[in-house]
Amino acid sequence: MSTETLTAIDFPFSWRGDQLPAEVEELRTGTPVRRVRTIAGDEAWLVSSYDLCRQVLEDPRFSLKDTSAPGVPRQYALTIPPEVVNNMGNITGAGLRKAVLKALNPKSPGLAEWLRSCAAELVDGLVHEGAPADLRGSFADPYSAGMHCRILGIPQQDAPRLMRSLDIAFMNSACPVTGARLNWDRDIAYMTERLDDPATTGLMAELAALRTDPDYSHLTDEMLATVGVTMFGAGVISTSGFLTMALVSLIQHPELQAELIAHPDRIPAAVDELLRINLSIGDGLPRLATEDVQLGDVQVKAGELVLVLVEGANFDPAAFPDPYTVDLTRENSTAHLSFGGGRHYCPATALGRKHAEIALETLLERMPDLRLAVPIEQLVWRTGFMKRIPERLPIMW
Repeated sequence: MSTETLTAIDFPFSWRGDQLPAEVEELRTGTPVRRVRTIAGDEAWLVSSYDLCRQVLEDPRFSLKDTSAPGVPRQYALTIPPEVVNNMGNITGAGLRKAVLKALNPKSPGLAEWLRSCAAELVDGLVHEGAPADLRGSFADPYSAGMHCRILGIPQQDAPRLMRSLDIAFMNSACPVTGARLNWDRDIAYMTERLDDPATTGLMAELAALRTDPDYSHLTDEMLATVGVTMFGAGVISTSGFLTMALVSLIQHPELQAELIAHPDRIPAAVDELLRINLSIGDGLPRLATEDVQLGDVQVKAGELVLVLVEGANFDPAAFPDPYTVDLTRENSTAHLSFGGGRHYCPATALGRKHAEIALETLLERMPDLRLAVPIEQLVWRTGFMKRIPERLPIMW
């Protein structure tokens, strides 16, 4: 039976982030381009080998922007306006890429020092309250939200209200979610207010200043506010999700934890391996074929949805020998696809790495005996979400 005639299987396979779904290895070795049925009930091609995943991400005939077009097959119902799906492309098209990349630079004055101070303050709070503690809710989430408030130049005390939107904004639902529009409108209104607030600093202040520049007369307040909303949402959910899952992986590899405590200078190398093995991406990266393309043994037709299975690529032994081993000397350690690839390679890669490095440095220095407070089987994994994350990460030290 040919790949094209196989019955579609349901995808995603598992919401658990502590183990690679068994289907991943089976598909990569047998049918690395496989027809699946998405949460929305549509059919798509799931790609699970490293080389083919790279091909999809780097070939311009596979479009991210067109995945939001009306009538095309979908992974799930949109929770943001369709025109925002290709957010970085929109930012570039509006002439705002330079300002955004400047804001995302981890070497911007004072940022690293602020991150160290924030991480230390949060750990102080955990130590004061005593074990067990929720390392996601009391560290990873506020640490990530705080960094993005600083980058955007908005009040730190407003982080919790913005965080509340993310539980819906990053849902994977078969049907449209009423609360998603309410979320979006509320957050756009908030960011629009920041444009007129004299106390605003950071990126939002830079965007506000562009309104008096005739070269940017094409920009509306809503377009500028959209940059703030999407940067906070996508940035926080990505950095907090990865950091949480990096801590899960670290706890699962006590030998690595011991090595990093003894040799903290190896933490940067460890971050890339933790990025490679982490399972925080809860679904495939979507692309729509704009014309017929040969992908391995399958001819993908124009208009068909293709999903890049990042964990399939990152655990592919053809690209990463002995992929289940965390190897800090791996020569191609940065070749993983956890930041995407091609035109849509994440612009905040350096920031994401620095954010995680400082968090791990702080936690391992202050909590060298960091470990789970419950059996790992007792972690409750969020379902129907774009990121694999535990609802809580109970730890002791």
